[in-house]
Amino acid sequence: MKTQFTTYIKALQNNITNGLEQEDGFAHFQEDKWTRPGGGGGITRVLENGAIFEKGGVNSSEVFGKLPASMQQQLNVTHDDFFACGISLVLHPKNPMVPTVHANFRYFELYDENKNVVDQWFGGGLDLTPYYLFDEDAIHFHQTCKTVCDAHDTNFYPSFKKKCDAYFWNHHRDEARGIGGLFFDYCRPNKQHALESWFAFVTDMGDAFLKAYLPIVQKRKNMLYTEPQRKWQELRRGRYVEFNLVHDKGTLFGLKTKGRIESILMSLPPRVQWAYDVHPEKSSEEERLINVLKTPKEWVN
Repeated sequence: MKTQFTTYIKALQNNITNGLEQEDGFAHFQEDKWTRPGGGGGITRVLENGAIFEKGGVNSSEVFGKLPASMQQQLNVTHDDFFACGISLVLHPKNPMVPTVHANFRYFELYDENKNVVDQWFGGGLDLTPYYLFDEDAIHFHQTCKTVCDAHDTNFYPSFKKKCDAYFWNHHRDEARGIGGLFFDYCRPNKQHALESWFAFVTDMGDAFLKAYLPIVQKRKNMLYTEPQRKWQELRRGRYVEFNLVHDKGTLFGLKTKGRIESILMSLPPRVQWAYDVHPEKSSEEERLINVLKTPKEWVN
């Protein structure tokens, strides 16, 4: 399975970066292959100063070795010999009418002292972080996620949507990072779903990423915006940074397992602001966004 999924994520990385370059029409991804001192490595691809995307990264990795005790405790496992592979991406558009997007699809194995697999699971998800909220965009994104989920199990979408709303929550701000999507983890083989069926679900979800996101980009990329709206985007990006550095498990896993720092922090936007005690104007579009972030919404039935 690890060979099969590693092959898949490398192909997906190519498909996504090709699609994003074509959409941007100006910038190209810079590729950086790296090795991890503890074992394994990856391919980081970063795009900067594009016509549409101010910064974006699409990374694949395949790492293995020994888990630190802190990560064993966080993962609630007793074995420390691990293998992990996955693809992770974040895109920060220039136009504040175009949302930031994140996606991650990963596979994990643990081994005993004889190198036998003792545990294995899939995880991942995708979520949208708008700066100005267009309901039709949120509906499109969530409907795309739901369509893929329903083809595998009709319980997936409501369950994984709820987990996404709970996971991407800035506890110290008491608000969501964005309008959610899907989040799933520890998807182990069980009576309902064999490991191969989890593979099929995760790969179908990965293949649907561009279908979920690019139509939104195409609809919003040429909209006019003002300097105050750009400032609002940068202030909201600050909340994005806070979540990634304080709460995000993937970031913490990379830092604690001595991952490549440039690749781990690729998710951070290039222009961001923190201003003191900012509150949006009453009945403004900015306030409408905040109200939705305070109370996660059901976008599709």
